[in-house]
Amino acid sequence: MERGYNQADLIAKPLARAADILYSSDALVRIRETISQVGLEQSKRRENLRGAFSASARWLQGKTILLIDDVATTGSTLSSAAEALNKSGAREVYALTAARA
Repeated sequence: MERGYNQADLIAKPLARAADILYSSDALVRIRETISQVGLEQSKRRENLRGAFSASARWLQGKTILLIDDVATTGSTLSSAAEALNKSGAREVYALTAARA
């Protein structure tokens, strides 16, 4: 949001189109603001993101989900997002990132 665009969305949309799979930008939403992860150690990153996401069960029930993020550093964002997806009924959650820090 700070950058004025969603970099993960810019990766996910064309990927979904090319693979002919359903894409939803609103199946997973951030439900609370968090501080910047930059400079935080892994335990603080996990704590910062705990409960930060919510997922829509109507999109996810029994589905296999491919979660897209631009950069993975410790995996805390992906882990927190996957937890919300699983709680909402996703059968399996996989993650794909463009880069690893």
